[in-house]
Amino acid sequence: MLSTVYSAGLFGIDGFPVTVEVNAQNRLDYFEVVGLPDAAVKEAKERVRTACENTGYPFPDCSLLINLAPADRRKEGSGFDAAILTGILSAVGVIRSAVSFKDKCFVGELSLSGDFRPVRGTLSMCVAARDAGMTEFYTSMENAAEAAAVEGISVYGVQNMRALIDHLNGRRVLTPVSRTTAASAAEIYDVDFSDVRGQTLAKRAMEIAAAGGHNIMLIGPPGTGKSMLAKRLPTILPPLTFEESIETTKVHSVSGTLPEGTSLLRRRPFRSPHHTMSPVSLVGGGANPLPGEVSLAHNGVLFLDELPEFPKQVTDGLRQPIEDGKVTITRANGRVTFPCSFMMVAAMNPCRCGYFGDPTRKCTCKPEDVRRYMSRISGPMLDRIDIQIELPSVSYDELTAKDSPTVERSADVRRRVCEARAFARERMKAEDEAHGYEHSPAEKPLHCNAQLDPASIRRYCIMTEEAGQLLRTAFDTLGLSARGHDRILRVARTIADLAKSRVIGAEHIAEAIQLRSLDRKYWGE
Repeated sequence: MLSTVYSAGLFGIDGFPVTVEVNAQNRLDYFEVVGLPDAAVKEAKERVRTACENTGYPFPDCSLLINLAPADRRKEGSGFDAAILTGILSAVGVIRSAVSFKDKCFVGELSLSGDFRPVRGTLSMCVAARDAGMTEFYTSMENAAEAAAVEGISVYGVQNMRALIDHLNGRRVLTPVSRTTAASAAEIYDVDFSDVRGQTLAKRAMEIAAAGGHNIMLIGPPGTGKSMLAKRLPTILPPLTFEESIETTKVHSVSGTLPEGTSLLRRRPFRSPHHTMSPVSLVGGGANPLPGEVSLAHNGVLFLDELPEFPKQVTDGLRQPIEDGKVTITRANGRVTFPCSFMMVAAMNPCRCGYFGDPTRKCTCKPEDVRRYMSRISGPMLDRIDIQIELPSVSYDELTAKDSPTVERSADVRRRVCEARAFARERMKAEDEAHGYEHSPAEKPLHCNAQLDPASIRRYCIMTEEAGQLLRTAFDTLGLSARGHDRILRVARTIADLAKSRVIGAEHIAEAIQLRSLDRKYWGE
């Protein structure tokens, strides 16, 4: 007898539907799985056989051929166990023939006792099942809340195969998992911007970076608050939209880094990899490609502490992901694209001892050592950092000052950041309507000024004549590249949005230039 059920697989961070065809014939005992299965899928034969017997059903003594279609696409992981056993029990009559599987998708690994175990990538597979027209999704209890975030499909958390069989046969019906969208503690953090003493200019730079999604570099001696500021950046970023939450959760679900008990990520990710990391761990890869740190920081923050200590191959590997917002990995079995739209925060000392240019401590490095240390950051990489800010040593009075009502908390800064982004969206919409510009359906909407391409810069970065003259002078004096010119305009556009100005003024250009003026001091002749 032939039985057909449905499951889902993973390729990159996206799921795809898999048809599980089970052919049972009254012949010599034979059990084979075909359809490009990997080792984990091939091992399903023993898990399925034992799980069936321990569930209370004798495993059929017949010839079984399992085909996973499409047969030309590699199937990886242990998530096909539940579908394979469901198909076998349907083919031999344990599950009644009246049950229709056309609208049902089964994803889950089976233990030897028949219990459902969680698998990675459940959210992506549930999305694929819904897009394929299915209305019911069966998975483990641990994965059910994660899958329930998907609209338009009923998700059932299954404890074991006995419960699933009873449900399909109508003996004991399972209840769908309720979909929850409440962001209960999404905006509650253990850290706050008010924890950082002094550093008024650096805090202003971080606010501008958050409002425009700009990359920022913090340079200063040890103990000036560089890491503290970076770790508090997520507290002033706008909350994730539902679409961003889904996209971010898919990446972490596929990687297996989704926190236990979390159905949907509500906070922007903060990733801080160690400087001994490899290029593959940064951008992703492996025989079966998995997302790297740049993708795990998607829609969030990637913090690179002690930037010059990272291997040059690693830092240069960031150049394309920063520009494109995605990374493509090619392997023999296909090409995978992972999203990686993130804010990069880099922190570094001005030299190896950390005190070059510090007025209170003497630098022990030789001039050639300082140049060698700073040259570890390539020009093209430096060109992709919009804001560079120097943090001076904190004075005793600043460090011991008592909190006052004027000290800003993260919530106050976040409110201004959200207002600036909302102002930018309305401004771009008004300028598009005024010039009769219509976005194509394939064109992704802009979320922040850092995403402005050269055409968008010409359309949205409207300057006063005085501002244009100031930028021309800076371009000639500082020897800016075309990319550096555009990045100053993007930062100036963000500063103007914070001031709720539709036109970029000279004061906005001047502040943007000031936030990018360390090239000469640390990387000049």
